[in-house]
Amino acid sequence: MHIKIATWNINSVRLRLPIVEKFCQQYCPDILCLQETKVQDSQFPYDAIQQLGFDHIYFRGEKSYNGVAILSKIPFAETSFENWVNKTDCRHQMVTLKTNHNTINNIILHNFYIPAGGDIPNRDENPKYGHKLDFVDEACAYFMKKCDNTTPIIILGDFNIAPDAQDVWSSKQLQNVVSHTEPEITRLNKWRDNFGFIDIHRHFANDDEKLYSWWSYRARDWQASNRGRRLDHLWITPPLLPYCVAADIIKEVRGWEKPSDHVPCMMTLSL
Repeated sequence: MHIKIATWNINSVRLRLPIVEKFCQQYCPDILCLQETKVQDSQFPYDAIQQLGFDHIYFRGEKSYNGVAILSKIPFAETSFENWVNKTDCRHQMVTLKTNHNTINNIILHNFYIPAGGDIPNRDENPKYGHKLDFVDEACAYFMKKCDNTTPIIILGDFNIAPDAQDVWSSKQLQNVVSHTEPEITRLNKWRDNFGFIDIHRHFANDDEKLYSWWSYRARDWQASNRGRRLDHLWITPPLLPYCVAADIIKEVRGWEKPSDHVPCMMTLSL
């Protein structure tokens, strides 16, 4: 049994339904987790998504901003969410998957959309940056207190942080640019390492391999300049590592018609 799990900041699910359909037809994900859906729940395109083969759909959204959704061909045993930093801005959801595997069952999946953090890397001058740092601190504390890394857990989504020098086109030039600043990197690495998560794309990549999942709309030719960042991540706990057989970043999607500035990141489990 192979399970393909993908994450994608879609930047408006209604606007980009055609490329969601194209991606699902070509890459056949069993689970597709979306961020920045930008639609309130009453207007979520449920029927169109269900026609793509996803019978199990869990979404949380608000008008014009944020929003997360998990589209799945695997049933949910449980769904829930957390509100972070005392805000109800639809940036998280959790499901327990009914995988019915002999040794790996009831995989817990968290879908995150971490705040972008604005443009100025100073929490006193820019409250959005402080919100982002506090969000990551709170999420880290939550996992350390309430979760167990000996259980099968996946966390994924748009983390809006590129932690590695190989996750950005120039670590030197971006060191003071929000998404690659030291306070963000330190907090994200603490969350990953203290809990014992494995960054599955880095696990499969060479140490010096550049990995990007986002290219700015501002670039006249995103592919030629290739000034990307890896803002989207898939982390797993150790019990899932023996079953993870592939991790891919689907770069070609950035060149499709009316694309998001992010591309899908996917991993494959062989259960």
